[in-house]
Amino acid sequence: MIRYLKIVVCVFLVYFVADVFCIKCWSCRSNNDPKCADPFDNKTVPITDCNEEKGLINFPGLRPNMCRKIRQKVNGEWRYFRGCAYLGEVGIKGDERFCLMRTGTYNIFIEYCTCNSKDGCNSSGIVSPMPFLLISLITLYLKCFS
Repeated sequence: MIRYLKIVVCVFLVYFVADVFCIKCWSCRSNNDPKCADPFDNKTVPITDCNEEKGLINFPGLRPNMCRKIRQKVNGEWRYFRGCAYLGEVGIKGDERFCLMRTGTYNIFIEYCTCNSKDGCNSSGIVSPMPFLLISLITLYLKCFS
């Protein structure tokens, strides 16, 4: 009986983890909607299921697995872009509290932030407790049924 319970719990956890990777992200551009800028106001901004994105022409089969927020300053004007991300890694060295920043000539600044901790994570820099909760559940399961 305990063996069957372990199988059911493992199937549930695999399903739960797979669902976490099907991420939804805020999708907007500040030049079309000023509420896309910071501070972010998501009342009129759509959240997009990244699984339903068309994909990239140059990379067939590649699916988005993260959210992104790009903050760009060009000639003194700030622009914000939010949406699904296809390439790269989460945050810097896996820590989504940190963003990649670049500066260039002619007063250009770019901040590129990526995350996948929760749906809509590209709204702010708050890290979700989801990974810690999942690890705690698995640890509790192993201690109780070992």
